[in-house]
Amino acid sequence: MTDVPTLDITGQVAVITGGAGVIGAATAAGMAAHGAKVVVVDVNGVRAAEVSEQINATFPGHATALECDVSCPESVNEMAETIEREIGPISILHNNAATKGSDASSFFEPPETYDLSVWRSIMAVNIDGMFLVTRTIGTKMAERKRGSIIHTASIYGATMGPDQRIYQGEEFMGTAMTTPPSYSVSKAGVTGLTLYFATYWGARGVRVNTVTPGGVRQAHSDEFVARYSDRVPMQRMATVNDIVGPVLFLASDAASYVTGQNLHVDGGLSAW
Repeated sequence: MTDVPTLDITGQVAVITGGAGVIGAATAAGMAAHGAKVVVVDVNGVRAAEVSEQINATFPGHATALECDVSCPESVNEMAETIEREIGPISILHNNAATKGSDASSFFEPPETYDLSVWRSIMAVNIDGMFLVTRTIGTKMAERKRGSIIHTASIYGATMGPDQRIYQGEEFMGTAMTTPPSYSVSKAGVTGLTLYFATYWGARGVRVNTVTPGGVRQAHSDEFVARYSDRVPMQRMATVNDIVGPVLFLASDAASYVTGQNLHVDGGLSAW
């Protein structure tokens, strides 16, 4: 039974974009725990360095931080070249970077008055950036005939439209919180990107999948958590660690015959 596939990714180079964020930091730590050389990539270089240091405190020498603006082709190319030159060939990519923009009130503006410049700034990271990183790193993987790419989407866009009712009275950074059109549409585009590259590179050893989280509990009010949880068969929001295992599965040889799939991690919400 020595050929039974496992979640072991020892020695592999894993890149996590948006690695300083809540999900990215957790998956980076999870991959380091399973033996990978993790590169925490984020536009916030200071925070990326902090996450890397936290990982290395538990798994010495397993994490490196790198600043990168995924919406900039030159920055993406430099990031990929630096990693391959200084750390090794990339075989795992968790393409996870996303943004709410620089101004919460503009991001959460209703669709009737949504500014096109804000829309474009969100798409520049959530879709353009995801494409640029996939193209740059995936091409290198295809040349070596080995690699796993995991895209992060969201139930709101990849699976269903948002239920705006659960946001009543909820705030983010002092602004009324909703799910804006730019977020839903950008996350819907993630699944299309996955399907395209899964079929394009399938014969060249590169697997491309989507992980679609449900709502992850962070600094939400108790009322929001209760309203959201009431819609979920498992009757709770996700914890960030609920997302780590599915990403590890898709990254590892345990998923060696899985590509082009959208793995929902939503407590059964999309089953209703």
